[in-house]
Amino acid sequence: MSIQPKSFLYALDTATGVATITLNRPDKLNALTFEVYRELTDTFGRLGDEPGVRAVIITGAGRAFCSGGDVEDIIGPLLEMEIDELRAFTRLTCDLILSIRHCPRPVVAALNGTVAGAGAVIASACDFRVATEKAKIAFLFVRVGLSGADMGAAWLLPRLVGHSLATEMLMLGEFTSAARAREIGLYHQVVEGDVMPAARALAEKLARGPKEALAATKEAIDLEAELDLESGLDHEAEAQAQLMLGPDYMEGYQAFTEKRDPKFP
Repeated sequence: MSIQPKSFLYALDTATGVATITLNRPDKLNALTFEVYRELTDTFGRLGDEPGVRAVIITGAGRAFCSGGDVEDIIGPLLEMEIDELRAFTRLTCDLILSIRHCPRPVVAALNGTVAGAGAVIASACDFRVATEKAKIAFLFVRVGLSGADMGAAWLLPRLVGHSLATEMLMLGEFTSAARAREIGLYHQVVEGDVMPAARALAEKLARGPKEALAATKEAIDLEAELDLESGLDHEAEAQAQLMLGPDYMEGYQAFTEKRDPKFP
């Protein structure tokens, strides 16, 4: 296995093609350290080329998904840094979000508990969010005197819940219940008890899909947010034409005509 992080757990189910990343500091509510940031960024950057990976789950050990930056490892040391060091850190956090969005594989956040601060932005950067009913979420940055627009939150959240609700969540920094997060479209699914069976079912469904077509869809969702309609149509026309030359399109057509489920290579 080529991906072997030290600061969290990684496993690949070769039978399904689902890779699982587990934040593994349960005694710290999976708070992030500098090392976790770096290794997560590196891992997501490599998953697109990792043999056998067709979908990704990120979750947390214990009773929290992620509580944000670790007080001792990150929050305290930041108070002693000069501006250049602070810029290096904020770029590090942003690079993680870019690596999740640029990962061509579908990413499912399995929110097993509290989702706060940087953890909330990481969840927002994923393609899907499946949560336990205990997975309240908050973008806490303003409550510690920082901008609610951190790590791309002001780009991601309005696209998920709309401008008005994003303004409320980012400026107040208050917790939103899992039920409310599902109601406003931030969570795709809320389940009772263990979140992993539902997250795995979704990830396995995505893993059975057409790999390149899903990658093209993810790319277009982000790219076309900044394009006018004509430019968006140009992008989609070219991407779709390229996919029509591939084996997945042929398999999809044959499966349809043979009235069976497609088996994408």
